[in-house]
Amino acid sequence: MDKPRVTAKDFFLWAGAMVAFYWSVIAYILLVFKYIDYAFPNPLNYYPVDPYQSGISFEMASIIVLFPLYLLLVRLIRSDIARDASRGEVWVRRWALILTLFIAGIAIAVDLITLLTTFLNGEALTTAFMLKIVTVLLIAVAVFLHFISDLRGYWTAYPSRRNSVVIAVAVLVVATIGAGFVVVGTPQQARLARYDTQKVSDLQNIQSQVVTYYQAKQKVPGVMADLNNTISYGSIPVDPQTGDAYKYQPGEGLSFKLCADFNAASRTNQPTPETPRAVTPYGMKTGVVDNWSHAAGAVCFDRTIDPAFYPPLQK
Repeated sequence: MDKPRVTAKDFFLWAGAMVAFYWSVIAYILLVFKYIDYAFPNPLNYYPVDPYQSGISFEMASIIVLFPLYLLLVRLIRSDIARDASRGEVWVRRWALILTLFIAGIAIAVDLITLLTTFLNGEALTTAFMLKIVTVLLIAVAVFLHFISDLRGYWTAYPSRRNSVVIAVAVLVVATIGAGFVVVGTPQQARLARYDTQKVSDLQNIQSQVVTYYQAKQKVPGVMADLNNTISYGSIPVDPQTGDAYKYQPGEGLSFKLCADFNAASRTNQPTPETPRAVTPYGMKTGVVDNWSHAAGAVCFDRTIDPAFYPPLQK
């Protein structure tokens, strides 16, 4: 009996389905990893996971678009097989299933090797690490069992069980996406968080300009307008949300305040004003206290220039 001929439709349906499947699975794993990192932050990381900047939105979008696309393409494939049983014997189907089994098997082996290597090295098996290992293992095993069953015709013989698995997986995906909205927030909240991030960046820019002004003139600016020097400092940033100028207030000696209105409190575990951390200022090898954690609403950051770290420029 001659082998069934692969049509262009067969090839592109299977190619599209596999690309959508692999991308969805990878995005799902990375999304779960981000949740784990957010729930169990690494204490050695000074800047933990920021859900608005860590790629969670991209992974959520990938799953929302590609997982339904995969289900649609598989439905079309199964409809073709139901009309013409020879479509189930084309080489592109067998190659797609066997390749997926191979990749799933490799993932299982690598996952177990990573776990065993970490254990034998005497490294700490943290909660986050174990959860990631278990996540990859469970997904790889589930993929392997699903596709080997498909290769053996199990889902064709028991379509009701196949439909139950599809529903269960869809519910799991929807629940995971829902958790993403809890972590990241709504698109509006994400936009407001981006405004807050830009405001902090602008204040850091202004602070740098104030320091440069002091180094040149041995005093802090009396008003924000003193920084208007396009050659030395560049333009002064304004609030990207309202278009208003940021608030600047000189204090005694070399102290000053920078103020802005924030939409929400900082979501990263940066040090609070009560427990500052040292960072390296621009152009210096040693560190001074610098902190940009903030609450919601109007917040002022108190700053004092230390001449030991920022010596005046020699004339």
